[in-house]
Amino acid sequence: MQKVSVLLFLAWVCFLFYAGIALFTSGFLLTRLELTNQSSCQEPPGPGSLPWGSRGKSGACWMPSQFSRVVLVLIDALRFDFAQPQRSHVPGERPVSVPFLGKLGSLQRILENKPHHARLYRSQVDPPTTTMQRLKALTTGSLPTFIDAGSNFASHAIVEDNLIKQLNSAGRRIVFMGDDTWKDLFPGAFSQAFFFSSFNVRDLHTVDNGILEHLYPTMDSGAWDVLIAHFLGVDHCGHKYGPHHPEMAKKLSQMDQVIQELLERLENDTLLVVAGDHGMTMNGDHGGDSELEVSAALFLYSPTPLFPTVPPEEPEVIPQVSLVPTLALLLGLPIPFGNIGEVITELFPGGNDSHPQASALAQVSALYINAQQVSRFLHTYAAATQDLQVKELRQLQQLFSKASASYQQLLQDPQEAETSLKTLTAELQRFLRGARAICIESWARFSLVRMAGGAALLAAACFLCLLASQLAVSPGFPFRPLLLVPVAWGLTWAVLYAGLAVTAGSKVDTVVLGAVAAAGSLLIFLWKVWVSWGSSRPLVPLLPVPGPVLLLLLIRWATFFSDSFVVAEARATPFLLGSLILFLVAHLHWEGQLLPPKLLTMSRLGSSAPTGPPRHSGTYALRLGIGLLLCTRLAGLFHRCPEETPACHSSPWLSPLASMVGGRAKNLWYGACVGALVTLLVVVRLWLRRYGNLKSPEPPVLFVRWGLPLMALGTAAYWALASGADEAPPRLRALVSGASVVLPRAVVGLAASGLVLLLWRPVTVLVKVGAGASRTRTILTPFSGPPTSQADLDYVVPQIYRHMQEEFQGRLERTKSQGPVTVAAYQLGSVYSAAMVTALILLAFPLLLLHAERVSLVFLLLFLQSFLLLHLLAAGTSVTTTGPFIVLWQAVSAWALLATQTFYSTGHQPVFSAIHWHAAFVGFPEGHGSSTWLPALLVGANTFASHILFAVGCPLLLLWPFLCESQGPRKRQQLSGSEAEARVRPEEEEEPLMEMRLRDAPHHFNAALMQLGLKYLFVLGVQILACALAASILRRHLMVWKVFAPKFIFEATGFIVSSVGLLLGIALVMRVDGAVSSWFRRLVLAQQR
Repeated sequence: MQKVSVLLFLAWVCFLFYAGIALFTSGFLLTRLELTNQSSCQEPPGPGSLPWGSRGKSGACWMPSQFSRVVLVLIDALRFDFAQPQRSHVPGERPVSVPFLGKLGSLQRILENKPHHARLYRSQVDPPTTTMQRLKALTTGSLPTFIDAGSNFASHAIVEDNLIKQLNSAGRRIVFMGDDTWKDLFPGAFSQAFFFSSFNVRDLHTVDNGILEHLYPTMDSGAWDVLIAHFLGVDHCGHKYGPHHPEMAKKLSQMDQVIQELLERLENDTLLVVAGDHGMTMNGDHGGDSELEVSAALFLYSPTPLFPTVPPEEPEVIPQVSLVPTLALLLGLPIPFGNIGEVITELFPGGNDSHPQASALAQVSALYINAQQVSRFLHTYAAATQDLQVKELRQLQQLFSKASASYQQLLQDPQEAETSLKTLTAELQRFLRGARAICIESWARFSLVRMAGGAALLAAACFLCLLASQLAVSPGFPFRPLLLVPVAWGLTWAVLYAGLAVTAGSKVDTVVLGAVAAAGSLLIFLWKVWVSWGSSRPLVPLLPVPGPVLLLLLIRWATFFSDSFVVAEARATPFLLGSLILFLVAHLHWEGQLLPPKLLTMSRLGSSAPTGPPRHSGTYALRLGIGLLLCTRLAGLFHRCPEETPACHSSPWLSPLASMVGGRAKNLWYGACVGALVTLLVVVRLWLRRYGNLKSPEPPVLFVRWGLPLMALGTAAYWALASGADEAPPRLRALVSGASVVLPRAVVGLAASGLVLLLWRPVTVLVKVGAGASRTRTILTPFSGPPTSQADLDYVVPQIYRHMQEEFQGRLERTKSQGPVTVAAYQLGSVYSAAMVTALILLAFPLLLLHAERVSLVFLLLFLQSFLLLHLLAAGTSVTTTGPFIVLWQAVSAWALLATQTFYSTGHQPVFSAIHWHAAFVGFPEGHGSSTWLPALLVGANTFASHILFAVGCPLLLLWPFLCESQGPRKRQQLSGSEAEARVRPEEEEEPLMEMRLRDAPHHFNAALMQLGLKYLFVLGVQILACALAASILRRHLMVWKVFAPKFIFEATGFIVSSVGLLLGIALVMRVDGAVSSWFRRLVLAQQR
């Protein structure tokens, strides 16, 4: 089996999984149809007379305007309790001082002093609580669907009818200042605009100070009708410090001063709106649907009396989209066509009308216009798509027809209004709320056919991995011929589908196209396997997953169907990992192998030799297991609590050092972080030195000697600057800012250079030819001249390696009389592992930069856990001479569980609100301009760092048992004779072959790499299949969008990242193998000359 065949086959299997994921996703995460219809004054929303209060008034649109101008102050992430006063101290209880309470004192003073002029509402936000989706809702009155959350940093212009478009149509002058997201959503819509970059969450002041520079002069100029100011400081402060930090108190106090200044400048025809687009969690994040995230503040103020009653004791809860129809009617504009919000009726008091029921009639009229508009939207939407439920839609239309008839009758005889107003108001509100409910339910509808097809494709791909992982080690199984025909058939089916779609005049769906190609090739492959292989033997022996491992996979598979277990996965995963570790230790005891592996040796020219005595005591594996359990427990100290467990307290060690207040504690933690960094570097270098891979003059070795310390120094310097940037003297801030850009980029550049050098010259061995070395040894070959084929090279490589060992052994004996001498070995026996470990440490430094400083302790534990686990797995793996080489299922399962545990230990959770957005600004503190792929790449690397490292390092599971052969030279004992005869003869000492055993059987080496890749893909594939089935079966579950959908998205993305990392890791091993072959080829040619 050739190397290219292995990579191609694994890439094809990955494609099958990708196609299944894409097909399922296209059926599960649907987007709603966006209508481009627009409302206008010339076209009323429905038949009938003009509403009460509009008759006889010139220029009246749907309703006469009550305000000529409006000032909209949008404070990003203004949680509702941020607008609450500080709680009064209750005698007998400890006083509670929360930094964010009582800082917006101007709101409370207005509510107390002018109760008929102002109102404070609790605005109920629809998830996802990301800024772009909230801006869409605040301007269109509609509901962005779940999948739109992915566009939060790639905004596109809104095509639906919206308030900004209606204001422009009415000739109103709109001035905007603040978040540049509005620029992408409403291009060219503002008469004057001052945009500031919104993506740098570490910057608390640039956007807010820029707004304040223009806000008051613009207000005083009067050259505006609508003034929008979108402040970002509160949101950025939450991301950087959290809501309980003193900086949040400062930022809210600044916003209070802004509101106070605006109140003093308002004229009588101007309405002030202060709103938050969403809230934030206890950690300062948002994006999900927890109570703190969906609870925002909404404050309305009019210089003239507006509300007929005083504010209630507890603020009213209103949907956020209710602001859209309310503002439209207050400004005398048509309600946007796709709005499903309900007007806030108390803002329509009826003016100075002398009718006794004027206020109630005005409120009912506003509700009726709102209901007409929503009814028109439902009718138009139902005609354009089949999303809405027919039965519920018919019931709503009947309810609206009844209310419409009652309203027209009321207009004919307004004197009888008192008896029917309450009933009519209740009917209209019930219609509006029912319409909103049916839209929410319908826009969460699924394509069951696509979901079933995607799940079936994922299941078939898992079965293929299970089947092919056993066929890979079968002698003579023709993978390459079996692959070519199915791939050709898959492409043929894809071309046929595309041709039929084009002929029918429909659009070619790339998702369906990929699924057709995947399914076509997969079915043909399984059929050919059955015809050529499976029909002559039972399939059961080809699926030999050990019982305990199968039980573990089933338990983990079942947990994805419970929202409680998904929420508690951060605690369940260490438990499963610990259970598997105990099983591994117990299994070694049951098999009588509570010792290092019983290694088979090879004598020169291929004959076998007896096994030497064990190198360790019987407690070896037990100590490894205890060390692993201890590391797992320590890693669990770094945890982030899910939103659903309020009693849980997240580890404070996951926050950046910049959020710490105490200077001494910060310095101590900084020292611990740098110590972990240095320890990690020293341990890796000592490991490489132990196996002799630091003695080579090759460029990668020189880079490890000098480049890695520079990377560690740059990382430590960046941490120092990042943790104390706010405390830097003003004259040094420019220097600190520049260094914050240069240092991370330099570390990433050094890491990239090291990886390039490693790929260029991956063989890190030392070649020395002594002057007195024997040159009489010949290499026995069945051919003449240099090797001309891979088979010829495979024949001579083991002989060359053993000859090199004898050369160095002879030099050692000849120099013993001169005292102890350190001899540099060739160290080809660890050439694969050395390259893998070097690549992993080069990847670890850039990934570590993207995390908070104290996560360096987790990275140190990660490497230590991996080292202990590899040694424990190697203790139960027998190293064979001729193959096949097999990686056990329990090894692959433990490796995958360790990756998942590290994901949680680095402070991540499978929810959008837990994404570490700050990673996008490492090396780019000023943002990325219009680029979206680079910040997405940085955030993705931060989120899936554990997936990357463990996937790339997966080949170590195959290499490590051979590496553990290097516990020292084994000495062949005489079976009988005198003590002198039984004494070890120096010339009979042998160095172990270690990883060179893999080259004795290159076919089995490649087959083992393929089997390892297929097993790892199977374990990951079972997880994504379970998530897909759980999301499908529980699609109407209360927690589907809060738990199951995010879990599926994270697992799917993690699978893609892991599969790419796995291919790269296997490709690196093959690159090293090719370089070793070239190295030996040059050595053979040099000897024959």
